[in-house]
Amino acid sequence: MNWKAHLLVQITALCLAVPSTFMLTLVEPLVGSANSHTKQTSYRPTRSLPLGSSNLTESRVSNQIARGVTHTVIVRGRQTEREVYTVDVSFQANQAAAETVAESLRSQGYEPRVQPILQRAQDDPESGALGYLVRVGAFSTEALATDLRNELAAIGYTGIRVVYTGEDGGKTTGPWVVNVLEIDPEQFQGTLSSALATEIIPGNERLTQLAARVKAIAAINGGYFVIGATDGTPGDLAGISIINERLVSEAVNGRTSLILPSKSGRNARIAALTSVVTAKTGDGVTREIDGLNRKPGLIRGCGGVGGDLPTENPKHDFTCTDSSELIQFTRDFGETTEAGEGAEVVLDASGYVIEFRQARGGQIPENGSVLSATGDAVEWLQTYAQPGAKIDIDTRVLANGEELPLEQTLGVINGGPRLLRNREIDITAFAEGFQWQENPEFYYRFGVRRNPRTLAGVTARGKLLLVTVDGRQPGWSVGATFAESAQIMRSLGATDAVNLDGGGSTTITINQQLVNRPSDATGERPIADAIIIRP
Repeated sequence: MNWKAHLLVQITALCLAVPSTFMLTLVEPLVGSANSHTKQTSYRPTRSLPLGSSNLTESRVSNQIARGVTHTVIVRGRQTEREVYTVDVSFQANQAAAETVAESLRSQGYEPRVQPILQRAQDDPESGALGYLVRVGAFSTEALATDLRNELAAIGYTGIRVVYTGEDGGKTTGPWVVNVLEIDPEQFQGTLSSALATEIIPGNERLTQLAARVKAIAAINGGYFVIGATDGTPGDLAGISIINERLVSEAVNGRTSLILPSKSGRNARIAALTSVVTAKTGDGVTREIDGLNRKPGLIRGCGGVGGDLPTENPKHDFTCTDSSELIQFTRDFGETTEAGEGAEVVLDASGYVIEFRQARGGQIPENGSVLSATGDAVEWLQTYAQPGAKIDIDTRVLANGEELPLEQTLGVINGGPRLLRNREIDITAFAEGFQWQENPEFYYRFGVRRNPRTLAGVTARGKLLLVTVDGRQPGWSVGATFAESAQIMRSLGATDAVNLDGGGSTTITINQQLVNRPSDATGERPIADAIIIRP
């Protein structure tokens, strides 16, 4: 599909999604140098996206959906016959191991190629190649590559996958489809906030459903979350979440997130967050609270406290474990706690213990909370939290090491890694757990290759940018690498930016209608939280 067809699809979607009182502005195609500018529109800046070569065709459609809120669709580049489908057979940390796999393939009549992957995380203390990729085949259609994958699987190869080379992370002509929401707090008169799917932690909901429920004029998916029960509570935010000045999910400590201090989006910022929650008895005895509103023992994304295994450092898309945890449940979780072995106590609004339960799983008071314990945390409750005792809960959140006042924080959406700091590309993927030392392929798949992305950034003038990049759809949009995501945000005017949840979660709505194309074959993916804009 060429850029004109892309643009026609997006214009149609916008015309259906927005009131007729607003005007669509079709921006001239950007052709030529990276400094080319568009005609006058409500959207700034208008410099071409730094994707592919500078002579790629780029077109933009801008629409003011409310005072101070502009939606722009950017379509750039085109598909070329140079990109093909191939089969990734193996990813090895060293060249010798990759050559061994390649030699085995040759002995079976195949013609493999070994491709070094040189891109490491920007903050990785190690140097040299990240690893070596063994590939077979080059096909014009996905079906032909799938036939080869099935043939290789039949003779015993495992972990093989069909990939499109336009998503590799190297040179390509695209195409790309980028949606941009720009919120100017100086003009915006509505409200901007974070919102939970289904209104409580457990369970997920499609963005279109969430947007319709809250009557949002625009919405975008939010942070990382638990999908399957083997990784914790489905719907639990895999990182920090603050809703209406309440901490509802603990941080993956040190992970970068988006802070929304006010209803207008004024003073929005990007920062590395840490949460510290402590239970304190009347006698001054303290115990750390390991988490909030989640199944005890399973810590998605790691980055916790209290001896989590195998690490207390962030580790993305990984579930750490801890057999002894104290978890606080509030009504943000719903009416009842997670059931299971252990014990729990019920606290009233003043922190007094009003009930001791010999097992987990019971009612959560509307104006109080429940402390749910496993392992040696049960003994702590038995000793210090019998009925009549008073337990004070101290909740603190640190942003870049400094206290973040909860009473002045409307919302926080978890993310990571950081992409920009003071207009400089600063991708903290290693520190934030996106590169696994024991499995370098993880970072290759997640950060080096192009994927659908959801991004957030703040400009020097305090405007908030919420951006989606469609991906994993050859001929429609190839997605973006971490580095390309940072470049996109900087070109749009951001000084600081962060990566939010992407992949199949990447979704954006205008007036409750989906205006991007999610990558999952099943369509729009249910998510756990979102950033919503209401009039």
